[in-house]
Amino acid sequence: MSLGETRHLDLHMHSTASDGRLAPAALIELCQRRGLSCVALTDHDTIDGVDEAGQRAAELGLTLVPGVELSTRWQGVGIHVVALWCGAPGAALGALLARQAQAREVRAEEIAARLEKIGLDNAMARAREQSDGARLLGRPDFARALVEAGLVPDIQAAFKRYLGAGRPGDVKLHWPDLGETLTAIADGGGVAVLAHPLRYRLTRRKLSMLLDDFVAAGGEAGELVNGFQNDDRSRDLASLLAKRELYASLGSDFHYPGGALAPGTFSPPPRSALAPIWQHSRLVSAFTAAERTGAADTLSGETP
Repeated sequence: MSLGETRHLDLHMHSTASDGRLAPAALIELCQRRGLSCVALTDHDTIDGVDEAGQRAAELGLTLVPGVELSTRWQGVGIHVVALWCGAPGAALGALLARQAQAREVRAEEIAARLEKIGLDNAMARAREQSDGARLLGRPDFARALVEAGLVPDIQAAFKRYLGAGRPGDVKLHWPDLGETLTAIADGGGVAVLAHPLRYRLTRRKLSMLLDDFVAAGGEAGELVNGFQNDDRSRDLASLLAKRELYASLGSDFHYPGGALAPGTFSPPPRSALAPIWQHSRLVSAFTAAERTGAADTLSGETP
């Protein structure tokens, strides 16, 4: 494939609707300043920011592809799936998102209770102060609360001591399995994208098994590039995706300004025979407007 010149596009970003640090409208404004013309908002298990982002994108002449990054599980491993669609999500996906929201709320309450036992008084309220006060709380909010309370020097220490795997605040969620998640996406006319396949620390054999199960359950694309990646591993991933005739997506996985990643920044995709996701029949109309606003070289799949 040639994914072409990709500086105008980013299909994986987060806002304050989940664990990002910019409001949806502010994120779109940053995307415009960085010269992007086609973006997707893919917050964790919520689409609460999509309307705000879409309105600001329309005002600024950008194309917003609606999306969400869904938490799921496969063989006991936590897996993320990005769903992209045109129009509105279907009822099945809406019901799944409602369940995810309830599960996250219960999880937050349990994390708060555990952290109060180790000295973080009013843990839930303190975590709320670290968010925008409306969205569902996540571990980063509790990490910032621990820092603010002086119990740890920084967020890294908060995860190492209290919130990381096996620590007191590590509360596992019973996410829906991969098949159920992909069915909900397909029922709403969305396209399921396996998010950051190289981050799960799976052996090549296990990753191949995951991809096989993903395709069998209705998955149609994989993130060939997510942020910065090793070039050799990207080329190998391209071969795994191509063998299964999956579409290729890409994105920065942007969360906050000042970090290593900004909207539109990621490793260059390797050459391969993969079809880019903007050529998918159920998504092509969502990208049409972007072709009229300066991203024709990106969306055509042609190398300039």
